[in-house]
Amino acid sequence: MQPIDIYQIDAFAIRLFTGNPAAVCVLNEWLPVSVMQKIALENNLSETAFIVRESNEWSIRWFTPETEVDLCGHATLASAFVVLTILHPENNTVVFRSQKMGNLTVRKKADMLELDFPSDTLKTCLLPETLENSLGKAPLECFIGRSDYLLLYASEADILNLKPDFRKLAHAGARGIIVTAPGTDVDFVSRFFAPQVGINEDPVTGSAHTALTPFWSARLGKLSMKAKQLSDRGGYLECTLQGERTLISGHAFLYLKGKIFI
Repeated sequence: MQPIDIYQIDAFAIRLFTGNPAAVCVLNEWLPVSVMQKIALENNLSETAFIVRESNEWSIRWFTPETEVDLCGHATLASAFVVLTILHPENNTVVFRSQKMGNLTVRKKADMLELDFPSDTLKTCLLPETLENSLGKAPLECFIGRSDYLLLYASEADILNLKPDFRKLAHAGARGIIVTAPGTDVDFVSRFFAPQVGINEDPVTGSAHTALTPFWSARLGKLSMKAKQLSDRGGYLECTLQGERTLISGHAFLYLKGKIFI
């Protein structure tokens, strides 16, 4: 087998060593799922994206160290950076075909890249006892979306001070837990916990903002907003609600390029 080109990109970052690192593997054809899962585990990043060129589009799949997922924002941003900055810098747009979420378009937007994702729909729900016992502070409200819970808190300080019990949280019965509050110098802030898919705390979660953007747009009466994810690495995003789509913009930085030998 020919060596596989692999890139590691810091996505939704303000500079290198911030944001969320994602691996991007550029394939000539799909590998067996078991092999892609092993590569993701070996990379030991929150997400590894695999992309294959098909006509004028690219197909994309995403893997955590433990499982394949339906959608990943930061690894899509990282993949777009590879395509639009390294492989085809003459292009301004790339379309990724996903298995579960349809076509995902990414465009150059000044010095940022803009993801065009389907928005998530939230429903009010009762706070599960597992969440109540694992976060240390009860939220003001609880919602459930396509794959994640969203918990609303009163302040940015509440979000920063949460100390989850990840062993308990792993039994929450959802892909992840979004916690959010109004921001002090941005429109809203968040954190994202997903021990059930092998990621205790994700540094920056683009897909979570498909729920956060319509949620905060309705509350703030704004279509365009600025957001921060308050992980240790930190992340910055610009979000716009456009009908049933969410546009999520961020910066990306190349950390390494290498080859995988199998």
